[in-house]
Amino acid sequence: MPLLDLFTPEQWTLGLVTALIVGFSKTGIPGAGVLVVPLMAYAFGPRLSIGTTVILLIIGDVFAVYWYRQHAKLEHIWKLVPWVVLGMVLGGFALYALGEKHGKDIMSPIIGGMVLLMIALSLLRKRLGDRLTPHSKVGVKLTGAAAGFSTTVANAAGPVMAIYLQGTGLMKEQMIGTNGWYFFIFNVAKVPLYVALTLLTPSDPVWNKQTLTFSLVAFPLVVLGAFLGRWCLPKINQKAFDALVLVLAAVAAVRLLLA
Repeated sequence: MPLLDLFTPEQWTLGLVTALIVGFSKTGIPGAGVLVVPLMAYAFGPRLSIGTTVILLIIGDVFAVYWYRQHAKLEHIWKLVPWVVLGMVLGGFALYALGEKHGKDIMSPIIGGMVLLMIALSLLRKRLGDRLTPHSKVGVKLTGAAAGFSTTVANAAGPVMAIYLQGTGLMKEQMIGTNGWYFFIFNVAKVPLYVALTLLTPSDPVWNKQTLTFSLVAFPLVVLGAFLGRWCLPKINQKAFDALVLVLAAVAAVRLLLA
């Protein structure tokens, strides 16, 4: 089958634009990442979009880790690890149990709801700043579990980690480097989990040959987005850009909720 016939023109357009956004968000404007989840869910469906997206995210993570590796403060990640793993296990069970049951798509409204929660957390973080950050031991445990669950079910842990890292006193470069390492480690850790889910539920896979082919085709656009993000960072009106991203993501999330 010819490459272009694997997907519709709309799927190719949405998917390739999203690949560019993935790279851009990893090295330039992290807030743009909120668009990735709903756009990929539209393009490939809620289940397949999870596996397709994680490959693109790992590519973007490599650039974030490489460029900011000397600034990373990994001690802020290690304390989360047991609770993130717990959240990932719970997320894996949720993905196994959910999906398209009895002809009804359950994952689309769940992903839509999680995107709206991401938007709400982003707005609260801007308004409340450090006051929203979980400083207690219980707060760290809940943060880790929430990040693990949301990243597994929908690749949607960005706002959770942003809130957690905001209260650590890290400089901007340190936050980007630490965040990059966190997502690189746990995005890679999700790969065997998604492979297992695909093998256990072959009728409802997380990956298939078509989406894996798309990820290979989209690879250069993630790289291009990463370089664009690094170049554009000092040139963009941050407030206007963030507002546009949140509005577009909210519209996409509502459409997923109504699916």
